Amino acid sequence: MTIIRGRQQAFPDKPFALFLIGMRVNTLLAVNRWLPVTRAMTRMQAELAKKPDAGLLWQRNFLSGRITLLLQYWESGDRLFAFAHDREGEHFPAWSDFNRKAKDNHAVGIWHETYLLKPEDCENIYRDMPAFGLGGAIGVKNASPARASARSHGGGG
Repeated sequence: MTIIRGRQQAFPDKPFALFLIGMRVNTLLAVNRWLPVTRAMTRMQAELAKKPDAGLLWQRNFLSGRITLLLQYWESGDRLFAFAHDREGEHFPAWSDFNRKAKDNHAVGIWHETYLLKPEDCENIYRDMPAFGLGGAIGVKNASPARASARSHGGGG
């Protein structure tokens, strides 16, 4: 990954969606109960890789102990919801299957959060970082002193 030197910011010019989804392995030894959830997520990400017009801008996976996190930026909430409800795609059947099986499956927990964001509600700064987060989704430019200072919380930038 190429490091972009100096202070950078992403400047969104239209609303977008931030989607967080993940799972928590509650019972480590119940691999047969949580591994299918992991595989379903992998299939959905593979499907998105084959559909560059779906509206996904950027994504990364994270692991922290028993919890996984998939961070995604989408062109809009409408594009995200269209992907999620596409009955011909991987997500909808996987979600339906999980809901049928989850009733008695306490070995794995799942969660998601969706945030619909307007440009004026966003603040970010990147210093000596590769493309990441919103900056990875829409690109970065040299940081604007006015915008950075107006929203500064006194840290990191």
